[in-house]
Amino acid sequence: MPLLSPADNDSGAKAVPAHIRTEFQLTIRAPYSVAFPLFGPDGERSWAGTDWNPQFVYPSPSVDIQGTVFTVKHGAHQAVWVNTAFDVEGRHIQYAYFISDVMVTTINLTFLPLDSAGTKVTVVYERTALSIAANEPVQQFGAADGARGADWEKAINAYLQKHP
Repeated sequence: MPLLSPADNDSGAKAVPAHIRTEFQLTIRAPYSVAFPLFGPDGERSWAGTDWNPQFVYPSPSVDIQGTVFTVKHGAHQAVWVNTAFDVEGRHIQYAYFISDVMVTTINLTFLPLDSAGTKVTVVYERTALSIAANEPVQQFGAADGARGADWEKAINAYLQKHP
């Protein structure tokens, strides 16, 4: 069902591009200094599996820094990603990515050190369809986002058990 603008009423409702916000948390069984780098585009390769294969445009060779530009395949689509914040002191990472004619996505990650052996990560996805025709794929991506927390937590903690 298309999303409606708050200004629309029942008699003349107008469909608008979808905007979906999803938030989840995960707990990493590692100190902040170990957990933070695992969420950089290159660092994520260690635990994310074969589906995560960023192709770095900048910098070359690949390094996780603010301003990194890379591409990633998302099913049949090619996305252009930018790491807009990689702030170790501020405990914050942000990405923005664009899939032509489909959507723009921002991902914000904030980190809370729990103790010497644990870090809580809060992840917020915001997805905006670029047209009404893209509402369904955006809603599908948004629905999948909710399950990411448990999947990421399991994958990262399994990786950390094998690579202490």
